[in-house]
Amino acid sequence: MDLYKSLVGHFLFTLVKTEPEWLHKQTIGSLNWLSKASYYPSTNWLNNLLQQYLCLNDPRLEQTILGMKFPNPLGLAAGFDKDGIGANIWHNFGFGFAELGTVTYHPQPGNPPPRLFRLPLDQAALNRMGFNNGGAVAMAARLKGGKEKLNYPIPIPIGINLGKSKITPLELAAQDYLESFRLLKDLGDYFVVNVSSPNTPGLRSLQDAAMLSQILDVLQGENTGKKPIFVKIAPDLEWEAISDIMAIAQGYNLAGLIATNTTISREGLQTQIIEKTGKSPQEEAGGISGRPVRDRSTEVIRFIHQQSQGQIPIIGVGGIFTAEDAWEKITAGACLIQTYTGWIYEGPMMVSRILTGLLTKLEENGLNSIREAVGTGDR
Repeated sequence: MDLYKSLVGHFLFTLVKTEPEWLHKQTIGSLNWLSKASYYPSTNWLNNLLQQYLCLNDPRLEQTILGMKFPNPLGLAAGFDKDGIGANIWHNFGFGFAELGTVTYHPQPGNPPPRLFRLPLDQAALNRMGFNNGGAVAMAARLKGGKEKLNYPIPIPIGINLGKSKITPLELAAQDYLESFRLLKDLGDYFVVNVSSPNTPGLRSLQDAAMLSQILDVLQGENTGKKPIFVKIAPDLEWEAISDIMAIAQGYNLAGLIATNTTISREGLQTQIIEKTGKSPQEEAGGISGRPVRDRSTEVIRFIHQQSQGQIPIIGVGGIFTAEDAWEKITAGACLIQTYTGWIYEGPMMVSRILTGLLTKLEENGLNSIREAVGTGDR
């Protein structure tokens, strides 16, 4: 029995209706304790216990992509661990990689609360957090200090998602991304240019070909270590705009694309009123994540894979709750996948359930590795 789904989640989300951001802060506090415990063998027993119950290791799930070894294809999406609190322990929860951030060059509090809402009827969340984080200097210090304390390398790739500071004018966005990258470039295994959050004014305009090119120009000029750089795109783009970004990605020799961020669409939502505000989701600003974005993100993945003939690596994210959801994105063309909202609703056992289901899918389809499944839905 999954106690989280049957008892804990039901209690927190339905009965007492715990405030989502407060609960998130408590979780981050627990992660901070676990992270510190991992530095000392005498207190690391709990992390070992997490590995025992939450991790699934199987060589069929492994991939080496862009020089990085992923023990499995399911990662933690950006947005949960904004400041890199749990960088050294996310592998204990079964994830094959983890993406930190979004981090900005300047520390910022984000948008005023309330700014995070559950939509249980839709298995979704609405957020307008606004890149609240402690800034790139603080993240760099934390990650560097963590690396110095550990006597072993972190066994999964760690990505860092970069955003634009709210106080930085759009015309200076490239320099803002560059300053963050300079501080963090030696501390992440890959980097993500986030130009698709709907919660920073004007940010999505940076998906325009000319603006995005300016950012990538300065980043690749600084990228002497040849760290893989991805661009994260919105699900609401027209196909022509996605094609433009694909051309830029190939022109700048990017590592790939992350598809997709949250959506500003409210189509098909069952939630009529958000209890906290008394307003409908249509009246509330912010991006929707979870089930409502699942199908659109898969469509975008399939489009990129088909148009690039599989030449652009894709990290697929949006509405992954089950092994079936994960399989759809992989067979549409995603070589890696990420979850956040699904993990909140389904609980920590979700990762091993999905990985077990993916192994079953491989067996059913006569495949020997997860890599063989990528894009097979188009063949």
